[in-house]
Amino acid sequence: MSYTGTFRIWRGDADGGALADFRVEVNEGEVVLDVLHRLQATQTPDLAVRWNCKAGKCGSCSAEINGKPRLLCMTRMSVFERDDVVTVTPMRTFPVIRDLVTDVSFNYAKAREIPSFTPPADLAPGEYRMAQVDVNRSQEFRKCIECYLCQDTCHVVRDHEENKESFAGPRFLMRIAELEMHPLDVADRVPAAQEEHGLGRCNITKCCTDVCPEGIKITDNALIPMKERVADQRYDPLVWLGRTISRRRG
Repeated sequence: MSYTGTFRIWRGDADGGALADFRVEVNEGEVVLDVLHRLQATQTPDLAVRWNCKAGKCGSCSAEINGKPRLLCMTRMSVFERDDVVTVTPMRTFPVIRDLVTDVSFNYAKAREIPSFTPPADLAPGEYRMAQVDVNRSQEFRKCIECYLCQDTCHVVRDHEENKESFAGPRFLMRIAELEMHPLDVADRVPAAQEEHGLGRCNITKCCTDVCPEGIKITDNALIPMKERVADQRYDPLVWLGRTISRRRG
């Protein structure tokens, strides 16, 4: 069954913009991205919206729907009532390029700041061997499609632009946790997580976990364990004693 739905879409660019109302046909089984494509085809050919796979795996079509960060291609129209006004706006945390397209280069810059996988120096390529049980914990984080919805909803950067320089955000703190938990990674990533990437700024509200389209438990399985490792290194008296003895012997 088809019906005519009401959409309120942000139109504009880096210099400013406003919400515009549209009435558009909605068909059974469609997602929000389908309706935006129909708008482009019938009413607003210049509407800018980023997308690629339309299968919830590329992370390209991130936006905010009725104020919540979501993927346009994974948000079914059936979750709304027919008389609802569906408001679609760009991700608020990142600068607008045009309409629903934002500049997410902040995330690429943060990714480059994290040292890559560091295996033991005496382990040659082809000698990487491990049991599946040893990688299960960090493997969950590999499901990330880098939609940056977690980055968008994190209030540490969403509400405080000045924090971007010193805070990597949940996606990249999760990347650090993934490497720290990897059985073949020998780098000590705990000090950098706290001192360089701003782990201490996270107050574990779980908003990042709530919007993850892959269902990754970012807070419980990545951020909290990393905070615990920081606490162990900095405040555990036995760890402090061991380091003190090592320094004196050195």
